[in-house]
Amino acid sequence: MFENYNKKLLPLDELTLNFNETGLLIMNITIAFIMFGVALGIKKQNFQNIVKDPRPVITGVISQFILMPAVTFLIVIFAKLPVSISLGMILVAACPGGNVSNFMTLLARGNVALSVSLTAIADLASIVMTPLSFSFWGNLYLDVALPLEHPIHIPFIEVLKTISLLMGVPLILGIWFQQKFPQITLRIFKPIKIISFIIFLGFIAGAISANFNFFSKYFWLLFPIVVIHNFMAFMTGFGTSGLMRMSLMNRKTITIETGIQNSGIALVLIFNEKIFPETGYGGIAFIAAMWGIWHIAAGLIISSLWSYKKDKVPL
Repeated sequence: MFENYNKKLLPLDELTLNFNETGLLIMNITIAFIMFGVALGIKKQNFQNIVKDPRPVITGVISQFILMPAVTFLIVIFAKLPVSISLGMILVAACPGGNVSNFMTLLARGNVALSVSLTAIADLASIVMTPLSFSFWGNLYLDVALPLEHPIHIPFIEVLKTISLLMGVPLILGIWFQQKFPQITLRIFKPIKIISFIIFLGFIAGAISANFNFFSKYFWLLFPIVVIHNFMAFMTGFGTSGLMRMSLMNRKTITIETGIQNSGIALVLIFNEKIFPETGYGGIAFIAAMWGIWHIAAGLIISSLWSYKKDKVPL
């Protein structure tokens, strides 16, 4: 069914992207800055909400960290996509939610308190859950995938070290800073969120520009994959919260949290030569970069529809 389509994508498994050490350093600093900004908004109340009503939070975490990677694994096995595309999808699915999910939940008339709590918990849990999920599902996929010219194995320890450094340290510093300097935090929290979001989009734009020839060649082949994958992410959150009989506000929130992924974390891991080899697998980066743009557009569309329909769920 997908044979001809996949043949057109196969060169991506051996494609090397234009990305230098300066670009990697800027990306690492950007992600660390974003995580620091996220940590400024983490409060004790976010965790107290779990004690008061644990079911929505548990449902959201299961949807995001367990069901979403599992659904992605089934998609790539069924579709028999090229390895680099499949690994890119699995990697994105293993990442925590993006920090724009709180704004989208507000726009959608969802449960903002739950959204903030899920974001805080997901970011902290991802220090372990992202490397665990990616190494488990990624290596399981590689065990059944066709042999590659440059075979790879996803090293759990290296992924854990990278995530701990670029997410764990900034999160801890951010939590410490907002506890130590609450008044300064109140003044800088919103500006930092806005600035970090703009910087991240600028970085993705720069990465695409540096590889525009490759990007323009494969865009229309990759775009449907990203759209379908992202749609399945939203549906995973929507279906899971529905099965758990969540309220409409909570269903909106869990749907958005599951469908909005921090693909910037994926890009950091992709360009770590200890995790991926120096040559090939350009499709992984293309998937992550396109997710970084598309999920924002998709999230805004869904949130806008929900903002006008208080009593209906247009999915």
